[in-house]
Amino acid sequence: MNSMKFKHLAAIVLLGVTLSGCSTVKGWFTSKDAAAKKALEPAELVDFTPTVKVRKLWSTGVGKGEGHIGVRQHPAVADGRVFAAAVEGGVQALDLQTGKRIWEYKPEKVKKKPKLRLAGGPGVGEGLVVIGTLDGQVIALDAASGTEKWRARVPNEVITAPAIAQGLVFVRSNDGRITAFEASNGERRWFHDQEGPTLTVRGNASVVAGPGVVFVGNDEGTVSTLAMQDGRVLWSQTVGVPEGRSELQRMADVDGAPVLENTTLFVTSFKNQTMAIEGPTGRPLWSRDHGGAGGVAVSTGLAVVSDNAGSVWGLDKASGAALWSQAALARRSLTGAAIQGDYAVVGDYKGYLHWLRLDNGELAARERAGHDALVAQPVVADGILLVQNTDGDIIAFSLAP
Repeated sequence: MNSMKFKHLAAIVLLGVTLSGCSTVKGWFTSKDAAAKKALEPAELVDFTPTVKVRKLWSTGVGKGEGHIGVRQHPAVADGRVFAAAVEGGVQALDLQTGKRIWEYKPEKVKKKPKLRLAGGPGVGEGLVVIGTLDGQVIALDAASGTEKWRARVPNEVITAPAIAQGLVFVRSNDGRITAFEASNGERRWFHDQEGPTLTVRGNASVVAGPGVVFVGNDEGTVSTLAMQDGRVLWSQTVGVPEGRSELQRMADVDGAPVLENTTLFVTSFKNQTMAIEGPTGRPLWSRDHGGAGGVAVSTGLAVVSDNAGSVWGLDKASGAALWSQAALARRSLTGAAIQGDYAVVGDYKGYLHWLRLDNGELAARERAGHDALVAQPVVADGILLVQNTDGDIIAFSLAP
């Protein structure tokens, strides 16, 4: 009985202490929680004095954008034309200088079948514009007129731009398969399967064509070289090692398109690893613990990468040594970098573009490309920078003379 009274009294006292001190205790936990939450929030943009003037040339919508499905749609440029696709809205050819529409292709709606959803952006080359869909179709258009020339199928969704070279169209589907089609008629020439891990980053690296070969970034953190004519694996090199106890920790995807410059291949991975590789042999030239899933940009002397934490790194192209880093954009979900003149450019989750000086990484300019997220690596052609946001808008910028 006394024991029961004691327990009851203790409960009342504890409740009284808890209630009387609730604001203090709450304050302690709120303070800690707020600090932890603040540390995870995207960095606020800091004011700075621009050192270069950026001019918006034009903008246009190409259809309903990708939203949150993570296909990283981006335009392609060839012969003074911009080719762009939207998830819903078809494919458009635009004049690079003015944004004026030259032609538009919209897939015909087939009765009792869902509308085709185009994904990943178009590939351009040899007179063709080729686009994949979320239901595994591949559509080839005439680059001059937008007329449909052929269709083919792959076993899974296509969320990256095809590559076109030496009479072949190379399509990567989301199951890791590379399929080569005849550019003239869409007949399948060969396919190569690549088994992937259970958990991967949403997105695929575009296939990159080289002399008689194609380079492929894979979901398990490797880059492979396939013979262009039959799909044989010539070499495979690990870029990001899938280490860790959980599937999440082991994610090491090579999701940004490799960059081939002369005989050197530059590639970066989600595991924050960037590597320069001898293209013909697969021999590593250097490897550094800076990088991310967004892709690498290469200038005269630098390889520029943005890492998963939101820092941008300028790496010496010959040795991989870090020459500078810029951390002012931390946790802003940066795109891969592009090179425009003497500047590296990255986009972020709020639609801002940031120009960084190549010589020291300092912020040089900032412009907003609408209010929707930028997730795809910007594209630069003839000195003009192009971005496509998740709402399906294409915006072009130039540097003022």
